[in-house]
Amino acid sequence: MLYDYLIVGAGLFGSVFAYEANKRGKKCLVIDKRDHIGGNIYTENVEGINVHKYGAHIFHTNSQEIWDYVNQFAEFNRYTNSPVANYHGEIYNLPFNMNTFNKLWGVATPDEAKEKINEQRKSANITSPTNLEEQAISLVGTDIYEKLIKGYTEKQWGRSAKELPAFIIKRLPVRFTYDNNYFNDRFQGIPVGGYTGIIEQLLEGIDIQLNTDFFENRNELMDSADKIVYTGMIDQYFDYKYGELEYRSLAFKTRIEDTANFQGNAVVNYTDSETPYTRIIEHKHFEFGTQEKTVITEEYPREWKKGDEPYYPINDEKNNQIYRKYKDLADKEINIIFGGRLATYKYYDMHQVIGAALQSVKKEFD
Repeated sequence: MLYDYLIVGAGLFGSVFAYEANKRGKKCLVIDKRDHIGGNIYTENVEGINVHKYGAHIFHTNSQEIWDYVNQFAEFNRYTNSPVANYHGEIYNLPFNMNTFNKLWGVATPDEAKEKINEQRKSANITSPTNLEEQAISLVGTDIYEKLIKGYTEKQWGRSAKELPAFIIKRLPVRFTYDNNYFNDRFQGIPVGGYTGIIEQLLEGIDIQLNTDFFENRNELMDSADKIVYTGMIDQYFDYKYGELEYRSLAFKTRIEDTANFQGNAVVNYTDSETPYTRIIEHKHFEFGTQEKTVITEEYPREWKKGDEPYYPINDEKNNQIYRKYKDLADKEINIIFGGRLATYKYYDMHQVIGAALQSVKKEFD
């Protein structure tokens, strides 16, 4: 065997595992089918701006341990995620807070806002929400649902809100303060210089092969290492034995604009149903850029089909049942570690990926 570990995927999970294994004297080979490292957190320098190539990534965590860990590899700025919603040109603050309620209804106090929501909740006469639409109305009333949730959510998932499960929106942030910070976590920011630099440091001194599809060279690659860390789609690993797991995909249209400031915010969500994209990202605002030009990305949700990039697992009962069958197979594998969002069919934030990778490292080496 040439290597102790073959790591399939040069994203955050694979890179953290490779770094920790390398630190312990293990020889690793990291492969990725793309032509770059970093997976979906890859950032590319365009016009001096670090462009988040696969959608906005804002690092946030409540864990001191994870924050200290990631700060070994980058200095983080003070960026605070404060997206805004654009509904036919009307601008509202997200998450839903007193600024939102004031703009929508003219209310100035939390009690007035709560009274307005309660009125609308009673009018809708929903006691036990059975779908996303009913759940949203019971949380924030009909006005907010119609303007700021319905169109965006139906574009995002490609289904009527009445067909979507209630749990998707149960943790919707609603605040009766004038706080525009989307996350409640203690630590938040963007790495100065982009995310690619973090992955470069994690993989320093480790053998990497890009443009390498694991499934095209499966037998040869598996023979090259004692153990495999697999971060790809779990159903694909098992040749879709129990059928395909479903995802939502995304398409990105990125362009340079000959202006210093296109929209005044890093993230603007388009919540009407007519606009085909869900949001526009203006990348320079993640790092308070002062460049003469700007780079924007329109984000278009797509139905996923085999061969597309899978972004969001559709964790409904049907898919979760299929995943559990694959998980049973994975648990029986002796020399293979499954990790990351695709191999565990779970949507992860970045801090959760790092935490999961460190747990796998602990299990493997301690």
